[in-house]
Amino acid sequence: MTTIECKGDNSMTQLSETKALLQKKARQRCHWLPTLDKSSGILYLSLVNQLAADIANGTLKAGDTLPPQRLLADALQITLGTVTRAYREAERRGLTEAKVGSGTRIRGQQVDLPNFHHLSKALADSIDLSLSTPIPSALRGEQLRQILLRLSSNHAETENAIVYQPEQGNLAHRQRLAHWMNAQGLRVDAQELLLTEGGQHADYLALQTFVRPGEAVASANITYPGMIAAAKQLGLKHINVSSDAQGIRPESLDRICQQQKIRLLYLMAEYNNPSCEMMSEARRIDLVEVARRHDLLILEDGVQFVPPSHRGTPFFELAPERSLYIFSVSKILDGGLRFGALRAPSPLMPKLSSALRAQCWGIAGLMGSVICEWIDMGGADQLIEWQWQEVKHRQQHLRQLFKDYDLRSHEFGFHAWLNLPEDWRASQFVEEAKQRGVTLIGPEPFCVGSYPAPQSVRICVTPPRDFSTFTEGVARLKHLLEQGPSMSTALI
Repeated sequence: MTTIECKGDNSMTQLSETKALLQKKARQRCHWLPTLDKSSGILYLSLVNQLAADIANGTLKAGDTLPPQRLLADALQITLGTVTRAYREAERRGLTEAKVGSGTRIRGQQVDLPNFHHLSKALADSIDLSLSTPIPSALRGEQLRQILLRLSSNHAETENAIVYQPEQGNLAHRQRLAHWMNAQGLRVDAQELLLTEGGQHADYLALQTFVRPGEAVASANITYPGMIAAAKQLGLKHINVSSDAQGIRPESLDRICQQQKIRLLYLMAEYNNPSCEMMSEARRIDLVEVARRHDLLILEDGVQFVPPSHRGTPFFELAPERSLYIFSVSKILDGGLRFGALRAPSPLMPKLSSALRAQCWGIAGLMGSVICEWIDMGGADQLIEWQWQEVKHRQQHLRQLFKDYDLRSHEFGFHAWLNLPEDWRASQFVEEAKQRGVTLIGPEPFCVGSYPAPQSVRICVTPPRDFSTFTEGVARLKHLLEQGPSMSTALI
């Protein structure tokens, strides 16, 4: 009987054995081996979802490096293209970050946006110097009561306030607000304003409207935590740009824009929150040149409201075609009112209006009526003038008290930035201040991406109701600095 050799079958067997051996070796080298349900539909999404789950359950931690794409493909017996697509989607979602020569790593989670919960954990007699809020005053509540009484007798105003409002905001409210902003040195037109539920809403709205998930925004390496939180929530890449005493460095921004596509630049020109840099006119012009060269939108946050005599030229005057400006009453009247405006070039207004309509249709007309009445009756001017003088008084005291330390501040700023002496860690200073009855927030929430937190703390001068409470709080901090860090946490 003649035996016929089946070469095809042998070849298939050898191929299978080779694949099995390759898979075995790959699995031995892979430190992360997700379990995939290959019947679940789109395979690359299954891989991304398993990655997200393993981050959530602690299997993968910030800084962990994922296996090389080809190695993981061999280990899971899926195509290289599937793994490549999954890794791209994971980076788009903000789960990972890829760097040439370093592979793909799990992104560190941003520190949560500071909130008011930490105050409930403070000592009973603690002095809050942690939050940038208006100075408490009974005058605010009294003015609000008067306004509500006046509105209650104005039937036309109250009837207009409770109906649906245009997406851009009630025209009469925009006109009244624009008139007051012009009196404050901000030359805007009512047609350029879109009313928002505060500065944070304006920030989020601008990012959501003009930056797609996976695209990049840029800001100073230390910046407002609300911006950091908004970018993270929207799945945007947030690129930190190095700064100096005048804020964002144009040459650094230019270099970054040459390396990757940046859609929008966020900045605070009058004084940065928290690190207090103030931009010169020359610096503003240089940044505009970079923005035009690389076609960036500029989002200027003007919530840190200082007197007109202490402001530079707003970016919407230097580059009106690409600049948006955030205005809010949170630092003027109070934060709970949730009312602000976004100034934008006319060609961009339809997109913003559509985005706002999708979010909330339009802001509450009643709040617009309250704010405009507050402005018209002169209450806003009275409050802001009093507050500027009180802030100036507190800042003068703070600068004198800390004259031997590295303290940055603004004459009319709500906060100062203290660079701690070399023997201090910021986290220890915050903790020891807490034990002495002063509440602060450390630097971590202000750091963009993986930018290392400086050994610095923000000192807010406005939360204490009166000057004597403020001086007691900063005196405790000064005494803490003089004593030096406790040795109780030292390790042997």
